[in-house]
This record gives sequence, C-alpha cells and structure tokens, in this order.
Amino acid sequence: MSKICEICGKRPVAGRTIKRRGLAKKKGGVGQKITGVNPRRFLPNLKRIRAIVDGSPKRILVCVKCLKAGKVVKASGSAATAKASA
Repeated sequence: MSKICEICGKRPVAGRTIKRRGLAKKKGGVGQKITGVNPRRFLPNLKRIRAIVDGSPKRILVCVKCLKAGKVVKASGSAATAKASA
C-alpha cells in the first residue's frame, strides 16, 4: 500500500539526518563537526478513514492536513447507511 494522500497527493519525501559532534563556537567551543550523514524519509501523517466517495462510503488514506481543512466528508455509521438505502 502506497503512503500517498488520496486528496492532495502528499507523499514521502527523501531527506537526510546529520550527526554532529563538538561544542558550538558561540558556546565557547571549537565548532561542531559533521560525523555522519544518513538517508531518511519524511512520511506524511496519513489516516485511514471512511469517507463519502461518489455517494458511497469508502475507506481511503487521507493526510491530517486535509482532514483539518475539511476537504473530506466523513461517513458516519448511521448517516452513511441511511443515505445508501434512500
């Protein structure tokens, strides 16, 4: 299953972690040295929710930013069944 928001298309982004050693110059040290750089992935904050898609409830992966912005109509249990039967 891919980690992609079905509303905005947000997906994992590549990045790096940087390990540093030493005391910073402004704190009286000789400066920080980089001792290692490792690849990493920044993953979107995705939630699997039941949403109304094309008039029927469906499980989709949506990022929390889209949920908070109100871009998704959630399918509540009783409302979804009442709408489907009507």
